[in-house]
Amino acid sequence: MTQTKRQNASSAPAPVAALLLPLVIPALGFAASGCGSEPARLPAGETHHEVEGAAERLLVFTKTSGWRHDSIEAGVAAVKKLASENGFSLTHTEQAGYFTPENLSRYQAVLFLNTTETVFTNDAQRQAFKAFIQNGGGFAGVHSATDTEYEWPWYGGLVGAYFSNHPNNPNVRRAVIEVVNRDHPSTRHLPERWEREDEWYNFSFISQATEVLLRLDTDSYEGSDHPGNHPVAWYHAYDGGRAFYTALGHTRESFEEPLFLEHLLGGILYALGRH
Repeated sequence: MTQTKRQNASSAPAPVAALLLPLVIPALGFAASGCGSEPARLPAGETHHEVEGAAERLLVFTKTSGWRHDSIEAGVAAVKKLASENGFSLTHTEQAGYFTPENLSRYQAVLFLNTTETVFTNDAQRQAFKAFIQNGGGFAGVHSATDTEYEWPWYGGLVGAYFSNHPNNPNVRRAVIEVVNRDHPSTRHLPERWEREDEWYNFSFISQATEVLLRLDTDSYEGSDHPGNHPVAWYHAYDGGRAFYTALGHTRESFEEPLFLEHLLGGILYALGRH
């Protein structure tokens, strides 16, 4: 959807939590220093999905400051299932305050799952995320990850594009996707021409430094601003790390679609460093 802003509710911490916080913080610091592979234990609403024997951990970030997709919950559930089936653990958060060097050090990759507009509240959070990538971390972005952090050019380079608009009436329509590069875990399973429904983004900026994986056949539908060359998924090495993005994933139905789920899984595994 175009950038319609909605107010997101947040709950205030209970008074008793504030009283106990000075006692809790030293214990948390001791636990973190004693077991660096454990997820951070901060009172900020994170949920942890542990998979026995998992060597990798993914941080799933779904904060929205603009349009909020009703597919987010389905997406989180689908990624948890993928994690269980493919041997990685994950943490899900909508709290920008979770982005600290200490917390991010526990993860191999971060997934921006239908985030929108400005999701970080200060430069310290941005710098922690940037340092995570520069230290070899991975990034995966889904759909409106390109409708995110417009005022931060470094992020624009990481995700590889910025959203401009999409067709309307209807916004979700059927189109044919062409596989450009099959030498990637996100595309090896796909048919050469993949017909499906989604909300097809047009972009105001598209990086020329990425390896394109999928592009739209712009003759197969009406509404492309990039006739003949409309990329919708790509990957690249970036500033010491690695990044994958797919413009697919607007609808709830996407997260029940086997071909899309395998496409998403391949992007996540690439971000985690398995490729």
